[in-house]
Amino acid sequence: MPDSLIQRRQTAMRACDRILSGVRPLTMREHVAALETAADLDGLPDFYGGGPVTVLEKRVAALLGTQDAVLFPTGTMAQQVALRYGAERLGVPAAALHPLGHQEVHERHAYAELTGLRGIRSTTAPRNPTAAEIVSLAEPVSTVVIELPLRDAGFVLPTWRELVEATKAARGIGARVHFDGARIWESAPYLGRSIREIAALADSVYVSFYKTLGGMSGAVLAGTADLTEYARTWRHRYGGHLFQQWPVALSALAGLDRELPRIPEYVAHARVIAGALATLPGARVHPEPPHTHQFRFWLPYPAAVLNEAMLTMAEKEGVWFAGGWSDADVPGYAMTEVTAAGPALEWTAAEVGAIGVRLLDLLNQETQRT
Repeated sequence: MPDSLIQRRQTAMRACDRILSGVRPLTMREHVAALETAADLDGLPDFYGGGPVTVLEKRVAALLGTQDAVLFPTGTMAQQVALRYGAERLGVPAAALHPLGHQEVHERHAYAELTGLRGIRSTTAPRNPTAAEIVSLAEPVSTVVIELPLRDAGFVLPTWRELVEATKAARGIGARVHFDGARIWESAPYLGRSIREIAALADSVYVSFYKTLGGMSGAVLAGTADLTEYARTWRHRYGGHLFQQWPVALSALAGLDRELPRIPEYVAHARVIAGALATLPGARVHPEPPHTHQFRFWLPYPAAVLNEAMLTMAEKEGVWFAGGWSDADVPGYAMTEVTAAGPALEWTAAEVGAIGVRLLDLLNQETQRT
């Protein structure tokens, strides 16, 4: 996306009185001001670890119920280390990955290019692999990756029983289990278990701080003491052992305080929003109802037209609907991802339906002009 369009979207969203999908972008000054509410800024910063970084690592380890946790600058780096660890410990240079998983779609195959591992498809279905599919893998793997939720299939989750069976099957074939838990925080309501119970099914878990929690950046890889000792070594080798990360650590801690308790409410309200959007003419929602506070939404218009109409409504009427439309595989449709966060809680189902109708009116006017 061109920088000019990104800037236009951010400017329009910041000026809106009401936001249906997502959260209002913060300025750098607002980010810094938020840190002042998270901790005493008169304390000393971290020095290659320690300080607020250690506080964050210990807090996440306690939340997940793991022996330890390691802060990484990016999830891409953390996930490479998790897969490398499994391959070296088990002597099998292959991992079971979903073709829609983050490592395949959004990390430029870093696990293969930098670590030399091979990716074995765990399934081609738009969901995480089942126990039967894991048992039927064509060759041995050191790690089975399960993404909770599977974002590029529509933020979909297995049932608790399916997840338990899949992790048992992975260990039955001699593999480790790694949870790509960038959004694991919002998976708990659908699975009906605590974060600790979910994480206990895996040998390693990666979590993100800027997704959902609203942190500046950063991720944690959590697991056994042996894993985290290995992870600290490889974090340094990959260039991720940074001199100071206190802004990242403090913003993550603030997100855990502020957003984590509200996630069940977000997930519940996403179902209200999705139900209202699904009633619009030609609209499609997946999954229905949503498994988390995010879901996919389709309308029968070109993406360029939708993006322009949505921005026009934001700039002229002060209402943000949902941005980032892209042309879908279904001819004539475009798709976006809807995120029900704090601002969405202000919307009733009737208001969602009304603003959807207003957007359709703008779209029809634009279509008639062209």
